[in-house]
This record gives sequence, C-alpha cells and structure tokens, in this order.
Amino acid sequence: MMGLRLKKNLRESQTVFNIKTDFMKKINIAGMIVCAAAIFYSCSSPAYVEKDNSANLSNYKTYMWVDVKASENDASGRATAFADLSVHNSVNAELNKWGWQEVTDNPDVLVSYDVLVERNVETQSDPVYSQPYSRFYYNPYTRRWSTIYYPSQFLGYQQYRVPVREATVTITMMDADTDKRIWQGWTTERLSGGLSDLDVKKSVRNIFKESGNAAP
Repeated sequence: MMGLRLKKNLRESQTVFNIKTDFMKKINIAGMIVCAAAIFYSCSSPAYVEKDNSANLSNYKTYMWVDVKASENDASGRATAFADLSVHNSVNAELNKWGWQEVTDNPDVLVSYDVLVERNVETQSDPVYSQPYSRFYYNPYTRRWSTIYYPSQFLGYQQYRVPVREATVTITMMDADTDKRIWQGWTTERLSGGLSDLDVKKSVRNIFKESGNAAP
C-alpha cells in the first residue's frame, strides 16, 4: 500500500514538473521573440519627412504610382526594379491607413519612389589594452621567489576605416494637377548584404512612422 502511494506521488510530481518545464519553455520562447523585436526596432535608422504646409493631405483621396527616370530620354530599366513590389505593397498598406485608394485613372496624387545604393567608408574605433605581464623578485628574509602581476592597462583607441554599403529609400508624392511636391520622406539603411525585402519594408515603415502629423 505504501509503495502504491509513493508511485502515485512520484507520478503526480513528474506531471507537475513537466507542466512547469513546458510553461518555462513557452515563457523563454516568448521572451526571445520580444527581445528580438526590441532589437529590431531599436536598430531602426532615423527617417525624415518634408511636407508642403500649404497642402492639406486630407483633401486627397486617390493616388497612382509613376516611375522615375534619370532623364526624359532614359529608356533603361531601373537597377532596383526588383524592389518595386516590396515598396508598392508596403506604401499601399500605409496609404490605406490614411484612407487613400489606389486608382489607374484621374488620381489626386502621384506617388513615386527611388532607391540609391552607395558604397561609403566609415571610421570605426576599438579600445586598445597593453599585455598583462609578471615580474619576479627575491625576498632575502624568507629566501623565496615571489611574483608581482601587472594587469593590462587601457592605452586608448585604434581607429580604422571600413567600407560599408547603404541604401537610401525615398518616397515622393506630387499633386496630380500641379505636379507640385506635397510630401517626401526618406531614410538610409545599412546593408549587411544585398538589398532585401526586409530592408525595403523596414525603410518604408520608418518613413511613415516618422511622418507623424503629416498624415491626414
């Protein structure tokens, strides 16, 4: 009888332990997701928005996308044309929040975007420390050799230059009747590799987040 009670208590303890373990795993996973999101948003680059104060954005309801060219005679394809879908989808989602509707004829606003990828050089610095070392001395009273330890010391910073790639995403809106620029936002993101779909979405989100009172 005593053995049966011990086995029952052991099974109940193991069940409680497994529930607690599963619960802690879920908490840890949720915590990792929250931390990852915090890092993602905290690393966002600054964005800038300029708005024509004489234009009342609440008066506009429809828009249409237009392409930008280097010149009127430029018939070449845009180097970043692969980003069209990502930019269009991201901007469309933001403009829908404004209550604007995309049309193919007779729009209130013309919307365009441009991506400029550049190679730059950035100066970085790393702290420099001396090497730790030891020295020996002889104690004539104890007739023993002992050691004096000298820890590393901060010597300053070593500066060096590294190449970086940056992409500047610019979104522009023009009044369809006057061709006057009424809104423009841009941001520059550091690229770890090529320009990815995530980079584009992040840039667009940062721009419209910065727009603040610029939204209708």
